[in-house]
Amino acid sequence: MKKFIAILIIFIIFSSINVQSADIFYERQTNLPAYFNYRDINGVDYTTPMRDQSPAPTCETYALCACLETIMQYKTGELFQPDLSECHLYFYAGGTYQHGGVNVVDAAQYLIDYGVPDEGCYPDPHRAFDYPYESLEGWEQRTVKITNFGWIEEDQNKIKQALIDYGPLTICIHVYQDLMSYRGGVYKHTTGDRVGGHLVALVGYDDEQNCWICKNSWGSRWGEGGWFRVSYDTDIFIDECYGGDSGIMYLDGVYGNFKPDVPKIEITRPKIFNTYLFGLQFPTILRKLPIQVAAPRLIGDMKLKLNAENTNKIEFYVDGNLVHTDNESPFEWLINTTPGHHTIETLAYNDVNISRGIVDIFRFF
Repeated sequence: MKKFIAILIIFIIFSSINVQSADIFYERQTNLPAYFNYRDINGVDYTTPMRDQSPAPTCETYALCACLETIMQYKTGELFQPDLSECHLYFYAGGTYQHGGVNVVDAAQYLIDYGVPDEGCYPDPHRAFDYPYESLEGWEQRTVKITNFGWIEEDQNKIKQALIDYGPLTICIHVYQDLMSYRGGVYKHTTGDRVGGHLVALVGYDDEQNCWICKNSWGSRWGEGGWFRVSYDTDIFIDECYGGDSGIMYLDGVYGNFKPDVPKIEITRPKIFNTYLFGLQFPTILRKLPIQVAAPRLIGDMKLKLNAENTNKIEFYVDGNLVHTDNESPFEWLINTTPGHHTIETLAYNDVNISRGIVDIFRFF
């Protein structure tokens, strides 16, 4: 009898401990802030500028890099605007345009094994076809890596907790026709068929508006400056995305060369999906002409302009041939090529490193 009573007391004690542990876990999962957003952590926006993957199917790596860039800034507490090479991660992890994408698990594993360098190693030429690719020599010393990745169960509280614990999440989502025409507000699927799948960065949530806050990669002309809010009530997540347990991936243990001593350059004119009449800019309207779809279209001469930081010399190349060298800011060059398709590349130098810029153009005359 005494032995039975002792066993019963031990059972009650351990049951109490388990109940308390479960209660603590439940409280941790439910006692969450009503609003959390990496665009507004105590008034600080840790996200980076909106990108545009068009016209290539590179959403997997654009979403991953968007998450990494935000984590890098949040982890350091500095707004240094990192810009990682989505194209490097896409192609080096096995992606092809012909087959419509890269496996996001392969891309995440590549981040563990090799990492992703800055955009200056391999800028996006915005082509809708496969082509020979190679990052600048020495890219291995300019990479950001992760130690692990995994999947979050499709549960509101667990997703919210993962956002807080790990940073922005890469999510696989259903795309319906009405999302394609989204212009603002809290999106809730109401009309139109499913047209495919897509990956974006989930950066926050808002219980008052009953929504997730997401960063897309379709440029700033879409949605709310490229951002969108989606209702908790919309069936948006794709289960078992690329073989994962859910469509919600976290990245863990981000480390590496966050701020390499490299030139930072961005070609600002000409820009993709624009037409230029002697330098005057207009959105391209007739995109179905037999011309590379995203390539800027030029009528007459115009100046190529770019933003350059940490740079003391820039070389300008047309179709691989050096045509101009500029040793002083603002680093401009008059585009006076022959008619037809051309690839313009810029190589920017500082005392220790090189970075590339690239834009394909079509010139009428």
